[in-house]
Amino acid sequence: MSSFVFSPGSGPIHVAAEVTGPVGSLVLRLILDTGATRSLINVSKLIVLGFDPGQSGKTITVLTGSSAEIVPLVVLTRLSTLGQHRIGFPVLAHALPTGSAVDGLLGLDFLRNQVLTIDFRAGLISLA
Repeated sequence: MSSFVFSPGSGPIHVAAEVTGPVGSLVLRLILDTGATRSLINVSKLIVLGFDPGQSGKTITVLTGSSAEIVPLVVLTRLSTLGQHRIGFPVLAHALPTGSAVDGLLGLDFLRNQVLTIDFRAGLISLA
C-alpha cells in the first residue's frame, strides 16, 4: 500500500489522476469527495481525451444543492489514482466553472470496497 502526500491545512484534498480515453491520457487534478456518490470529470477534459459526452447515450439525474440536472455518463478507458486502477470506469461529464483549479471529483464509486486512510497529522492518504 502506497501513501500519497496532501496538504492537510488548506482546503479540500486534491489527488492526481491519470485518465485514459480513445485518443490518449491526461493527468488531472481531482478533489477527493466522500460526499459524492459518483466521480465527475470536466466535459472539456473528456473532449480532449476523445470522448463526445453529448453522444454517450447514457445519462444520470444528479441532485445538487440547488437543482436536479441530467448529466451524460461517459465510460473511461482507464482511471488511475492513489495506486489503484479502474478499467471501463463510468464518470459523470459535467462542465465546471471557467478557471476552476480542479478537473473533477473522485467520488465514492472509486473508493467502494477499499480501505481509505486519511492521516491529517502527517498529510498522507492511502487506498488499499
